Amino acid sequence: MLDEQAKKTILRKIPHGLYICGVKDGDEVNGFTASWVMQASFKPPLIVNCVNKDSKSHAMIKASGVFSLSFLAAEQKDLAQQFFKPQRRVGNKFEDVEFYLGETGCPIISDTLGYVECKVISAVEEGDHTVYVGEVIAAGIHREGDPLLLESTGWNYGG
Repeated sequence: MLDEQAKKTILRKIPHGLYICGVKDGDEVNGFTASWVMQASFKPPLIVNCVNKDSKSHAMIKASGVFSLSFLAAEQKDLAQQFFKPQRRVGNKFEDVEFYLGETGCPIISDTLGYVECKVISAVEEGDHTVYVGEVIAAGIHREGDPLLLESTGWNYGG
């Protein structure tokens, strides 16, 4: 029998960085705060990005087959907060954020540690999230710094 409280507590101890996942579909761009992200391969360089199936961004990745990840710095909790809310409630999340479009056409936030851009090569649709596997096709560094970690924010996403 599964102890729900134990499961929730222990799964929340898995460390996660925080990123802004940039997405596009045609000329429309959007973004969300991603935390279920990890590197999965050296050759080719692969990233795993788990995306909630109910989100608009999920549909945009599915349609375009691309996404970007802007790596947040330790002091960028406010930026992570800004991108947690659904676009349908807050409108254009990029309105007050300096960004540029990368090789994939996905938005990349200028004031972050750096970024990767990925082409989706596989997707596993199980549970309430899709596991997108993306091949890194572009990357860049904007500045040095420590990454923002979910644990340091006092927020929970998982369990």
